[in-house]
Parts: sequence; structure tokens; C-alpha cells
Amino acid sequence: MACEETRTANTRTADTGATDTGTADTGTTMSPTGRGTAPTTGTPGTTPDAGPTRAWATRLVIVGIVLSALNLRPAITSLGALLEEVRDGLGMSGSVAGLLTSVPPLCFAVFGITAPRLARRFGPAAVVCAGMVAITAGLLIRPFVGGTAGFLAASALALMGIAVSNVLMPVIVKRWFPDRVGSMTGLYSMALALGTSLAAAVTVPLTDAMGGGWRSGLAVWAVIAGAAVLPWLPLVRERGTASAPPQERAAGERAATERHAPVAQPAPLRITRSRTAWALAVFFGLQATAAYITMGWMPQIFRDAGVPAGTAGVLLAVTMVMGVPLAFVIPRVATRLPQQGPIVLVLGVCGLAGYAGLYLAPAAGAWAWALLLGVSNCAFPLALTMVGMRARSGQGVAQLSAFAQSTGYLISIPGPLLVGVLYQHSGGWGVPIALMAALMVPQMAVGFLAGRDRTVEDEAAAR
Repeated sequence: MACEETRTANTRTADTGATDTGTADTGTTMSPTGRGTAPTTGTPGTTPDAGPTRAWATRLVIVGIVLSALNLRPAITSLGALLEEVRDGLGMSGSVAGLLTSVPPLCFAVFGITAPRLARRFGPAAVVCAGMVAITAGLLIRPFVGGTAGFLAASALALMGIAVSNVLMPVIVKRWFPDRVGSMTGLYSMALALGTSLAAAVTVPLTDAMGGGWRSGLAVWAVIAGAAVLPWLPLVRERGTASAPPQERAAGERAATERHAPVAQPAPLRITRSRTAWALAVFFGLQATAAYITMGWMPQIFRDAGVPAGTAGVLLAVTMVMGVPLAFVIPRVATRLPQQGPIVLVLGVCGLAGYAGLYLAPAAGAWAWALLLGVSNCAFPLALTMVGMRARSGQGVAQLSAFAQSTGYLISIPGPLLVGVLYQHSGGWGVPIALMAALMVPQMAVGFLAGRDRTVEDEAAAR
């Protein structure tokens, strides 16, 4: 992947991103599918930044994207693996432990909305770097604070870093790889799925290997988060400008010099006027609801059906691991299609089949249902890909990403809690599974609308 990007580095121009540096001067045109065309003016390699420096910076950004994506879920899934031990160690009540399941989407919604403003001021690479620092600090501090309030506060610090990085990853992909949105989103999504499943699978064995203390089992994930800080440091030495691709930065500086005036910032989009933005936000929220329900409750569904506890955990791991290869394939396919609605429908049908299996024969076909739900959960990388495709500019991607993810995570908060309430009061899984299947229908509908070939800039300007 790095070699392929390096070979094409001098023929690309990056998008404007959260801090505009003059797209008109680079001559880059951007299609709604996220693939850029070659510059209409200028010659590749004529600027000091366009040669080896560009190749080096591109490789560094790829490493930063992969390491950052690996760290966007272990703070959540590592805690889930040791939740019983954490409750006992901190004397945490059942209600507070239940609150922990809703804290991640709440933090993603609250803090994610601030990401575009921070990116405009400091540059997206600087904000992602700060996000990795926050994740590292939160993961390192929370096991040793000695109380429930401190544990929640440190968890919120880590989740704040995850929230801003969630929003800005599509922006960085759009800026640095405008003609590789699908492949780079796939790489990022694959690394995110790998980090999710890895933390769920190895946290308990690691804890046992280190003596059985849950504190060390949680703190060990701060090491990987700290490593993710390093690739971003060389890109933020000059605040706001170094986070842009070198060729883009040089073109913007030349344009500003020639005009004897700074490059003007474009006015923010009125993103709420776009029907596509709303459709994408609801789609994001419903797929997140399904994912959190799956992560939180699927093992219990299998255990209540007579599946051994160890096997139920492996079935959840299988569901999560399905996202590793498919998260790379689906975005690449999506960017080659004018509309992504057909992919939304295929994933939705897999989800409906999985829920039907859980309702009719949860134990007999457990492996098949786990595989089908794993395929269905790949709506997440598809949603991220559509964020990069439904806006032309980097600023548009930043606003759309913040709006879709923040609104979507707010939508997802009640789902896992409602499933738990229905399970408790109905005495079985029939009603909760019916709810899961019912939510898949509007997910397919709004996902089909979000997949239409149009951009939020056009819709916001037309209304």
C-alpha cells in the first residue's frame, strides 16, 4: 500500500481539508465519488515539497492512520472484557456499570462535534495527535485513580480523544488521498476492526499473564496508544500548516504571495439543510445501535440458548473479526459504484437473516448467525466511506463527518439500554430480537438515500 501511494504521490493534489489553502490554485477537481483528477496547472516536482519530502510525509500519514485506528476501540472493548473485575475492585454499583455502556456514544456525540472547529484552528493532524495523547493519558490513569468518579473521568478523557479522531480520520483521508478514498478508508476501517477484536480477545489472557490484576490488564493498552502519537509529531511542528500535504501547502503559499493577501476561509456549510446529511446521520446512528447491541448482548443471547460461555465469547469474536477483511473490501467496492444503496441493502438483508436465525434456532445455527451479523456490522466502514464521498471539499467532509457521527451516536444511545429493559421485562429474547430486526428496516431505507450520487454542498446551496 505504501509503495502504491508513493508511486502516485507526484500526480495527486490533496483536498483543502479543514484549513483551506486554495483549491482553485492547484487546479484539482473532485468528483462526488471521492476520486480527484490531475492538476490543470503546474508541473509535479517543481516545488521543494513535491519530491522525496512528499513521499516521506505520505508514508508517515499512512502509519499514523493505521496506528490511530488501532486505538479507537480498545478503551471500550478491553473494559468490557474485565467489567466484572472492575466492578468488584471499585465497588461499583450495577447502575453505574450500566451507565458505562452508554458513556462511549455519549462522549462521541458531545466531543465529536467540536472536531471541525479545532481542526480549522490547529489543523487536523495536530488535533488527531492531541487525541492520541488524550487516549494514552486516559488509559494510563483510569486503572489507578482509586474511585468510581475518577475512573469515569479518566475514561471520558480517553473517549474524548477517540471522538475527535473518529471525526477527523475521514478528513485526513480526503486531504492526503483524494483519489484513494476507498482503499485508505478500507485500510483505516480494517485497522479499527482489528483493534476492536484484538482488545476483546487478548485482554483477559494478558491480565492473567501479568498476574491477574485488572489494573495492569487495562493499563497495558496505553502503550499502543502512546505509539500512535509518534507519527503525527513531525506533521504538527508548524501549527495548522504542516498538517496539510506539502504540495497543497506550497500551492496555497504561492497563491497567497501572488495576491499579496492571505487565502480566505470559505464560509461553513449549512449542513442541516442537506437531506443527504440527515440520511447519513440516521444511517450512522442505526448501524451504531446494531453494533452496540451486538457487542453488548449477543453472547448473552447464545448463553441463554444453551451455548457454553467460552463458545459464546468466541462467537462474538468471530462477528468482530469479520470486519477486518470486509472493512477493506467494502469501501473499495463502494467508491467504484455511482450509488452505494445496493451495498446497504445487501448488508441489511444479512442482518435480517442473522436476527431471524437468532429468533428461530439460536444454538443450532450459532456460527452462521455470527457470520451474518458480522457482515451486517460492516455498515460502519460503508458509512465512513460515504462521508468522504458525499462532500467535495475537505471542509465539507469535516462538517459532514462531525454532524453524521455526533447525531448518529446520540441516536444510538437508547438502543442497548432498551434491549436490556425488554429482555428483563419480557423474560426472553423474542421481543428484543424483534426490535433489532425492526430497526434494520429504516437503516436500509435511510442508507439507500444516503448512497445517492450527490453532495452536501450542492444540497445546502440549493435550499
